[in-house]
Amino acid sequence: MHTYSRLPVAFTHGDGAWLYDEQGKRYLDGLSGIAVCSLGHAHPAVTRALCEQAGRLVHTSNLYGIALQQLLGERLTALAGMERAFFANSGAEANEAAIKLARLWGHRKGIKNPVIVVMEGSFHGRTLATLTASGSRKVQAGFEPLVQGFARVPYGDLEALQTAAETQKSIVAVLVEPVQGEGGVNIPPDDYLAGIRQLCDQHGWLMMLDEVQTGLGRTGRPFAFQQCGCTPDVITLAKALGNGVPIGACLAHGEAAELFGPGSHGSTFGGNPLACAAALAVLEVMEKEKLWERAALLGERLLAGFRERLAGLDGVSDIRGRGLMIGIELERPCGELVARALEKGLLINVTAGRVVRLLPPLVLGDDEAGQLLDGVAGLIEDFLKEA
Repeated sequence: MHTYSRLPVAFTHGDGAWLYDEQGKRYLDGLSGIAVCSLGHAHPAVTRALCEQAGRLVHTSNLYGIALQQLLGERLTALAGMERAFFANSGAEANEAAIKLARLWGHRKGIKNPVIVVMEGSFHGRTLATLTASGSRKVQAGFEPLVQGFARVPYGDLEALQTAAETQKSIVAVLVEPVQGEGGVNIPPDDYLAGIRQLCDQHGWLMMLDEVQTGLGRTGRPFAFQQCGCTPDVITLAKALGNGVPIGACLAHGEAAELFGPGSHGSTFGGNPLACAAALAVLEVMEKEKLWERAALLGERLLAGFRERLAGLDGVSDIRGRGLMIGIELERPCGELVARALEKGLLINVTAGRVVRLLPPLVLGDDEAGQLLDGVAGLIEDFLKEA
């Protein structure tokens, strides 16, 4: 079905931060499959884990014990300070699990029509519930009636959240991204997540963080919330967890971790042996090589470089980022830069119409980071000269 406006290229193979097309041309990947291939392409540890596991067992069912799933759950909950994990196949499914947890939480408190507070500019997925939770009319248009049970407030605005608490007595949870990705690499005030934690504790809400894009090293820590000094009740993740193999997870602790019981949620493929083998390999490499520290270092270097090259130029609104999650906002729409970058052997993204978004692999080398900086800055400089 015609659901994608695809670029005129098809890739045959990859190696680290590079992809190769059918004509043999190579491209520096500044997008990582939208924050998925954080270990780059064809990483030997992931390749080895997949090949070995495929030769033993790909799938059984969650009707039976899955040793690799148990091990992965233990590793993830320890890394995140959580207690339990539910495995799905995508970020949207992980967010669906979180939404269901919030509704169970509300019903058990006697709230007939529980409400989850979500944010303007957010993106949580394309299922009916997650597109309703997303703050984008573009993803919602044509799919009405939308799912009930969501209230929306501006991102980064604690006063608006407090006002919602005073006017909406059926709120049971807050679902928020630590950094908004699709919304334009929007970074909230430093006290934002801690303020949400305080409000959730005050009103008996669940604090639920969508770390599908920020999680597993992207922002300079294993999880973005670990930079704010507070712990959520529920975390969702996917993308980088399998380095391209579909897997998502919903992690929880405290009372939220005990809400699901047998039959209340499930997945046919979620957490099968193949996906869990890939995810365990990803975690092993990330922890062994401390790739979140690499992301923090390279992110600071790239931000400083972009600010030196582009800050102050007419047409540049803002340059912002956290770790290897970087946004360069221009004053006018710049979607055409994606195709221009492709011609020059660069893979980038434009989101929210005017924000050049970079999500390079965490294994990006120093020289490759320099090439990405020079290439993207040059594209933007040339684009601005045309205005």
